[in-house]
Amino acid sequence: MDDTPSVAVAGAGLAGLVAARHLADAGADVTVFERREEVGGRVRTRRRDGFTLDRGFQVLFTAYPAVREELDLAALDLQSFSPGAVIARPGERSTLSDPLRDPLSLTDTLFNREVTTTDKLRTLALRQHVGGRDEAAIFGSPDAPIDEYLRDWGFSTDYLDNFVAPFYGGIMLDRSLSTSKRVFEYTFKAMSEGLIALPAAGMAAVPEQLATRARETGATVHREEPVAAVTADGGGVTVETERRTVEADAAVVATDPRTAKRLTGVPSVPTAARPSVTAYLSLPDGPALDDARKIHLNAADDRPNAVVPLSAVAPSYAPDDRRLLCATFLGDDALDTADEALVEATREALAAWYPERRFGGLEHVHTDRIEFAQFAQPPGVHDDLPAVDDPSGPVYLAGDYTAWSSIQGAMRSGREAAAAALSGV
Repeated sequence: MDDTPSVAVAGAGLAGLVAARHLADAGADVTVFERREEVGGRVRTRRRDGFTLDRGFQVLFTAYPAVREELDLAALDLQSFSPGAVIARPGERSTLSDPLRDPLSLTDTLFNREVTTTDKLRTLALRQHVGGRDEAAIFGSPDAPIDEYLRDWGFSTDYLDNFVAPFYGGIMLDRSLSTSKRVFEYTFKAMSEGLIALPAAGMAAVPEQLATRARETGATVHREEPVAAVTADGGGVTVETERRTVEADAAVVATDPRTAKRLTGVPSVPTAARPSVTAYLSLPDGPALDDARKIHLNAADDRPNAVVPLSAVAPSYAPDDRRLLCATFLGDDALDTADEALVEATREALAAWYPERRFGGLEHVHTDRIEFAQFAQPPGVHDDLPAVDDPSGPVYLAGDYTAWSSIQGAMRSGREAAAAALSGV
């Protein structure tokens, strides 16, 4: 008699693939159903005319515990950003970095006039404060908006406006700094302890590696087969796709939040969205921007919020005779902005930051308009997120919406959903 438990996984994003791997590694018979041709969920990459274009600007924080546990980082051939950023405004550029991790930037950082010496010292103190706390401690702490939290620390308005707003606007898609300070603390900790990097083959290399590991442990992945319904019935579940009906001992729903809410009926799955727009642009090969491996933050306004010299960080992202940049735009209005307007806004910003340069050769490559890039994370939101075992019967949730919106949250949720499913079958 075969006592091998069977588990169906809906969705082959990061959470679903991690769950599938751990389930199969524990001896379960695992079948994954993915609605797209490619795995990865929100983490995908396309290639066009020699360019590597991730689905929106994404990076990998190597200090995330789940990243270190689930991935072979060496195999990803990571290309890392330099710590810190270039703060840019019309006619002026300055470097702000972490001199402990980027000693070559020490002089530029010390003499950066956008941020006071007191702010720089408080940044070091904040780094020490978050460095002594783990993920559970940070997300279990009292919450507040980032703006309020940093003002309580004594940071100046200039520091918040010139650096934190555009930098964390890019991370949390919210330049107003009204997002949960928990996310700020944990990402600040991660940046202090590890690299911000891109796989040489693009961010899709992350889910592709996870999918390979899941298959190697015995999981089966069906692509282009969306799950239409998941029903708990007696001691098991029925999973319906467009092609088949599957009976299993348990199911893990690892889809996007709105689909997960529909499939499971769990009301606390968050569906309020933060949008993002990423315009990919190319320039003829030539002199690099200042501090070429640093993000350029727009200290003057949010059009664009930031410009990222992608191929300076990862040369494999562009053909030999071109350079690839991306410009990020925030807010609902950006979703309706035409490509030509995005290109022109970026050209005007670069020309203002670099008046000695010409950007007439800036060309549009592609634009990603992502209506649901993250779930909204106002203060306190993490206290009401669903648990992985909230659905009825042997059905489990896996997604960053059970933790916090990040690669760390997605991968950790996948492992936790697998553990809950195994304990229940």
